[in-house]
Amino acid sequence: MSALPFSESLLAFSGLLLLALAFHSKKASSSWAAVPGWILVGTYFFLNTPHYVELADPVLIIMSAATLPMAIAISIWEARLIKKGEISESLNWFRGACFWAGMPYLMVEKIPWLNVLAIWFVAGQTVLFMRWTGAGDIQLGETYVNIEGQSIVTWSEWDGNRWFLDTGGAENAFFTDLQLADGTPIGISFVLACTALQSMIVFVGAIVALQTAPWQRRVRALLISLPVIHVLNIFRDAGLVWLHTNFIGWEWLTLSMFDFGHSYAAKVVSLGAMF
Repeated sequence: MSALPFSESLLAFSGLLLLALAFHSKKASSSWAAVPGWILVGTYFFLNTPHYVELADPVLIIMSAATLPMAIAISIWEARLIKKGEISESLNWFRGACFWAGMPYLMVEKIPWLNVLAIWFVAGQTVLFMRWTGAGDIQLGETYVNIEGQSIVTWSEWDGNRWFLDTGGAENAFFTDLQLADGTPIGISFVLACTALQSMIVFVGAIVALQTAPWQRRVRALLISLPVIHVLNIFRDAGLVWLHTNFIGWEWLTLSMFDFGHSYAAKVVSLGAMF
């Protein structure tokens, strides 16, 4: 997910708050808030499409490009049901799932401190796992800040607002390099997408929005699902680093081992595991 300028980020925050109002409010009239809410959220994610075109990531291109048409379709569905005075439990659950998944993720993405801490948390465990298994003597390098229109600087040198990212910069606006024990860069950086936060937050939204389930059961479901996703992601990240460092020069249809593993193989496995 790319970090858009602050004015465009308001699309997502406003849309999610409207969905939250429609989901949590007991007033029937509040359901109308979901109609513009879906369109605002869909527009925000749709605007990420050019970023993924630049990255030549076909999976995310298709998914981001489809968000606005799907959001419009859901808004029309919402409006028709409201006019008829009907309530769709599945649609109401979807409102809550989107809010409880989208809002926490945007907070982590937009608050630099949370963004960087998430990267360090997962990257640190990945290199420890590789050392423990003998897969490679890898260590964390510098953490950098890459804001659009500005020079890349280290995290320690950056004098920007560390409590909210109010300017442009992709999901790798913050990234941590990986390097060998002697300090040689291996050509791979950890970004927020490497933390599996996107996968975990989908489960958070889906589970928290189950209003008919007791909160104790929802907490247990989160305690089971989130650690499993995290551990699987550590295996995934370590595997990609190992493939990259051990199959240097390997190519298939102009794709390097890392590009093939990251953009295709790992995504297929990740999406399959989620379903």
